[in-house]
Amino acid sequence: MGLGVGDAMELAATGLVALLFAFVHLGGERLHFLHSVPRSLWLSAAGGVSVAYVFVHILPDLAHHQQRVEEMGLLASVERQVWLIALAGLAAFHGLERLVRRRRRTEEDEGDEVFWLHLGAFALYNLLIGYLLLHREEGSGLGLLFYAVAMGLHFLVNDQGLREHHGQAYRRARWLLAAAPLAGWALGAAIHLPPLAVTALFAFVAGGVILNVLKEELPEDRDSRFRAFAGGAAGYAALLLLAG
Repeated sequence: MGLGVGDAMELAATGLVALLFAFVHLGGERLHFLHSVPRSLWLSAAGGVSVAYVFVHILPDLAHHQQRVEEMGLLASVERQVWLIALAGLAAFHGLERLVRRRRRTEEDEGDEVFWLHLGAFALYNLLIGYLLLHREEGSGLGLLFYAVAMGLHFLVNDQGLREHHGQAYRRARWLLAAAPLAGWALGAAIHLPPLAVTALFAFVAGGVILNVLKEELPEDRDSRFRAFAGGAAGYAALLLLAG
């Protein structure tokens, strides 16, 4: 069967967003105004937007799915399964960052197995975000716009952090991260996972977003901009609630 008009339009729209995600990694090095200490106001605001989207949009949706899991009697021996998956996403990225920071970067960084583990984990993360483009709880155009803005800015924050940490080695490897959301979008078009599996993916991504934003904002050497972060979070939260 061919695609209906609505399905074709959604496929095209989400494909454009996946391309936008890819271009964030390919063009991030040209945004020189973001490479500064104290931390760029724009990066702090972008982090606030991403966290607001998680707390105001994704986590309430997960609460709804958690209730559905409990009603279906699945995994009854474990309570709060969805929240545990979100915690696992946060813990996984925290452990990864601890491992990477223990290995000081050298001129041979590009050949370092820890470097490729770090980039591979973020490629998988980007792939999941790309996959979820077509499997959001809210399938409206406005819902896609909110997702695109929040995750696009989150990609920007991650890109600048990875670029700062890995330097020239990241410049050559960024193509992997750029290709990942496109691959995820293609998988999303071809493979439809059960609703509970999609819920688990959203939960894992939510935990990852929280950790990856806060690790960029909290270190003292970042000299981050709290007002910009809080303004981005408050402004985007207000937009989500008004649209809601």
